Amino acid sequence: MDMLTVIQKLCAGLPWTIALTLASFIAGAILAIPLCALRSALNAQLSYLGAMVILIVRSIPPIVWLFAVFFAIGQHVIRLSPFAAAVIGLSIITAANLAEIYRGALKAVPKGQGEASRVIGLSTWQRYRYVLAPQVLRISLPSASSYAIGLLKDTAIASAIGVADVALIANQLTQQTYQGLQIYAWAAVAYFSLSFLMAYVSRAVDSRLRMRIER
Repeated sequence: MDMLTVIQKLCAGLPWTIALTLASFIAGAILAIPLCALRSALNAQLSYLGAMVILIVRSIPPIVWLFAVFFAIGQHVIRLSPFAAAVIGLSIITAANLAEIYRGALKAVPKGQGEASRVIGLSTWQRYRYVLAPQVLRISLPSASSYAIGLLKDTAIASAIGVADVALIANQLTQQTYQGLQIYAWAAVAYFSLSFLMAYVSRAVDSRLRMRIER
């Protein structure tokens, strides 16, 4: 098999890799908000519960989460496609990791910001929406971007449950042609290109946020 054909077949897996990364990150980013609130609660029991949930999720290998969702839940509770199972599993992991990133960013915001917003009469919702959330977003962006790039690479494990991403196609082509070195080299180029693009976009967003804050 010539390398042009290999590249074309690998490119067919790119949309699945990108979609899996975006869907898992977006869902995880949303789920991380209430989890962060639980972890940051003033009530010690609620905070402990949030800490335990995060610890448990982060302690279990991603491949185990995907197998649990796909083979346990997806086969016996509700029918799930490999892609849906992968999104659910990776979203759970993402939520736990981003919750800790959010919490660290929230602690980095000066306490005077919240106190000042209360003094001028802002409600709790307004305080978080207009004062704290923008600063948390700005502070957490570099760490969240780094995690997103790591998540892109972690999506390769979804091939283990049949998601037709770059990793699965590379494995299938290797079994068919026994040209593993060349095939996986091109797969590495694909992952590197996506990672580079994500890093570039995150830096651009970070620069724009800095400019808005400095105004």
